[in-house]
Amino acid sequence: MKNKSISIAITIVLLSITSLPIIYAQTDADILQQQQNSTICTNELLFNRYITLLMKLAHKPSLAACIIKDDTMIWSQGHGYANIDAEKKATTHTLYLSASVSKTVAATALMQLWEQGLFDLDDDVNNYLPFELRNPNHPDIPITFRMLLAHRSSLAGDNLHWFCLSYVPGDPDMPDFPDPWLQNYLTPTGNAYTPRIWSDLQPGEKLQYANIGYAVIGYLIELLSGEQFDDYCQNHIFIPLEMYNTSYRLKDLNISNIAVPYDFSKRQYLPHPHYGMYVIRPGASMRTSVEEFSHFLIAHMNKGVYKNTQILNEATVELMHSLHYPPSKIGWDYGLGWTIEDPLFSKKFIGHSGGWPGVHTLIGFHPEDNTGIILFTNGMSPTLSPTHVERFAFSLLQKAIWRHAS
Repeated sequence: MKNKSISIAITIVLLSITSLPIIYAQTDADILQQQQNSTICTNELLFNRYITLLMKLAHKPSLAACIIKDDTMIWSQGHGYANIDAEKKATTHTLYLSASVSKTVAATALMQLWEQGLFDLDDDVNNYLPFELRNPNHPDIPITFRMLLAHRSSLAGDNLHWFCLSYVPGDPDMPDFPDPWLQNYLTPTGNAYTPRIWSDLQPGEKLQYANIGYAVIGYLIELLSGEQFDDYCQNHIFIPLEMYNTSYRLKDLNISNIAVPYDFSKRQYLPHPHYGMYVIRPGASMRTSVEEFSHFLIAHMNKGVYKNTQILNEATVELMHSLHYPPSKIGWDYGLGWTIEDPLFSKKFIGHSGGWPGVHTLIGFHPEDNTGIILFTNGMSPTLSPTHVERFAFSLLQKAIWRHAS
């Protein structure tokens, strides 16, 4: 009996000794996890403070951003106030006016119709418009769909007096748009025409960014599809991609969830009204959130597919992300609705930026590692000319978000 008791005692001691490394290993793991959690918290705190500083320097009351890898959003965050007076914080579900980022959607809509064989990219658009679109300086050279999409139509710029700075609260009602307004604006006999609308250069010769070209694209989408531009985008892009709170029209959205546009002046943020831009709606007036627009960007990053929904064929996506004319030699180029930057010492970037009174945006991706970014903010001066400090701070915001998510 005594020997049996001793055997039991020895067994208990041995079991205890055997279990000690396990106990210590668990303890070490816990300590390591605590250290990692502490480091993450510290890094997150430092990151948030850095972002806050850059937002102040860039004069952005709020931002919402995300990083995408392949077909997944791997990081997202909102900072600051979407509405300062109401103290409403920005989230990744906050809606922002996307400005020229809208052009990526308008171009996608037109290319869907191209896939249906409704036109060729090098067709003369006069074969489809109810009026003659020609550069009066070069009346014998056709203007094509490809030229309009790539900002090579020789439209020289935008008449700010008529529409770029004439934004008004709400959705402006223009019963004469697109026809006959576009005809009156773009043709020499029109009552809204000015010669500076057109360049002296030939169509196709040089990259010249012009918002009005995308107004023509919106009209062509309506003529080809038989649907109003806004309805076409809803039916064939936004709803299929589960972008239920995205629209080119204010009346479709809950205005309380839209970030207020702000101008920084005399050391304070001055709010703009939620405004509409009827004439250049296809190229500038889409409102969306980081969460919803990620669906669209994922589709373009992944051969036209989001989840199981294909909005474009793979070959069409590649066509849109490619150059169609000789390089512009101005630091960036334009495909079909997308900017293309191919710096000498950094990764190629396909995307689009946007700036309009009270908003500053950026979207795009690196095809090399299929990593994308969306960055929406609600601050920009009415002149659309940020200071050097503001530009530099906005650039640092982009880089900080890329690094933090990597």
